[in-house]
Amino acid sequence: MLLFLASLLALSSGILSLDKLNMCMNAKHQKVEPGPEGALYHQCAPWRDNACCTANTSEEAHNDYSYLYNFNWNHCGAMSSKCKKHFIQDTCFYECSPHLGPWIQPVDQSWRKERILNVPLCKEDCEQWWEDCKDDVTCKTDWHKGWDWSSGTNKCPADSKCRKWTDVFATPKSMCEQVWSFSYLYTTYTKDSGRCMQLWFTGSNPNKKVAEYYLNATQRGQSFPVFMLLFLSVISFFATMF
Repeated sequence: MLLFLASLLALSSGILSLDKLNMCMNAKHQKVEPGPEGALYHQCAPWRDNACCTANTSEEAHNDYSYLYNFNWNHCGAMSSKCKKHFIQDTCFYECSPHLGPWIQPVDQSWRKERILNVPLCKEDCEQWWEDCKDDVTCKTDWHKGWDWSSGTNKCPADSKCRKWTDVFATPKSMCEQVWSFSYLYTTYTKDSGRCMQLWFTGSNPNKKVAEYYLNATQRGQSFPVFMLLFLSVISFFATMF
């Protein structure tokens, strides 16, 4: 009986792990399941072998006035191309990544049912993003909420003003964590550590192994409570036999 329960627990845990390592979140534009998308556009192309985005979504991710979210990068004048490329890459990562399972959380929003929270970003990606945007301007810290949408696209709220990027985001950490309501977590891990997710990569997707590491770490932390629950269940079962 104990062996049967342990096997059942291991099987269900393994299936759950596989799901979280290859899944799409329930959001606005992601596919139901990941799969090959050979025609992904430009900066989204690294995900073409296994993607949660369609080719059309990947192309729209590169447009200044995209139908994806009607979001205007140029809300404080024209955003520099070197800064904008990071937000395009961020969009590709968000829309296309099939390995975000460990950080997907339910959310009660009209335009999505799930979001990502505290995805650990590699130090190089976050710091280069901030470095390439530091001469730009913006009016808000959290770009997820608080905009004036009366025109159909985002504009700075009436009580805000455009300020230097470094006045709004003093450090790479503050930018990466605050700009999308803590979707990302700044880390000091480098790309060769296997402990952080990469926005920028070429070749095979390195993020699956990172997701697997964090998923296994979470399961190890839960293993003792699960074992105790299993143990108590067995004790209860045998108590009914006598």
